[in-house]
Amino acid sequence: MGRVTERRRVIRIRDGAVSTRPDTLVAEEPLEIRLGGKPLAITMRTPGDDFALAAGFLVSEGVLASADELANIVYCAGATADGENTYNVVDVRLAEGVPVPDITLERNVYTTSSCGLCGKASLDAVRTTTRWPLDASPAAPFRIEPATLAALPDRLRAAQRVFERTGGLHAAALFTTDGELLDIREDVGRHNAVDKIVGRALQQGRLPLSSSVLMVSGRASFELAQKAVMAGVPVLAAVSAPSSLAVDLAAETGLTLVGFLRGSSMNVYAGEHRLALPAEAATPTD
Repeated sequence: MGRVTERRRVIRIRDGAVSTRPDTLVAEEPLEIRLGGKPLAITMRTPGDDFALAAGFLVSEGVLASADELANIVYCAGATADGENTYNVVDVRLAEGVPVPDITLERNVYTTSSCGLCGKASLDAVRTTTRWPLDASPAAPFRIEPATLAALPDRLRAAQRVFERTGGLHAAALFTTDGELLDIREDVGRHNAVDKIVGRALQQGRLPLSSSVLMVSGRASFELAQKAVMAGVPVLAAVSAPSSLAVDLAAETGLTLVGFLRGSSMNVYAGEHRLALPAEAATPTD
């Protein structure tokens, strides 16, 4: 199986002084996901948690929602012409009775769009296929303090073991409403890190993640908001900016979306009813 990191020789220039040294880089390899033996998608990922990644991807596609719908996931032997197992191809088998979606060109286009090329058709797909609609009512029991959210980026960063060595990974983490770290995954692709988190939750029978906060190390794109909604996550927080389509999706589905979470500052773009805010704070100023 591929390694998470690899070593490469680099020429280092510091203040005019030139030297050579080994550098630790994050590994990046393709992973082909097959469903019932048929190719479904290819993603560039950091090796590790491949089965969780595949399971989480299928949650975001609306194929899986619970562990009992999954029969097994295996690496495909003989993935190359000479029969070598590259550990870069996985095959997902659904449990008996679970409908296998038609893997057509239309579906493959949608699979590609989950990596950032999304439109209104994808918004409609998310709204109709999620198994766990988010409760957008102000009376919903889920509440989190802004001070708790503000502490999450430092806790996320402290738990990024591979980033510490490479500086080249995204991370996704699940936290409780009290700020307790439940799980963290790292990957060269931010969408893969989220899929690994969601896939592990599915394998452990913890979906929907209706009492968790999903924290991501980069921006909040549509694809990440979509994956949060499909896993039943009520709050998505990011250290950087959201996209306009992510905000639209959050508003439509009742997702709480927080961006620019840095220090004690943050922007709440949707779902502010889940934050314990002073009553006057909800009054718009423009």
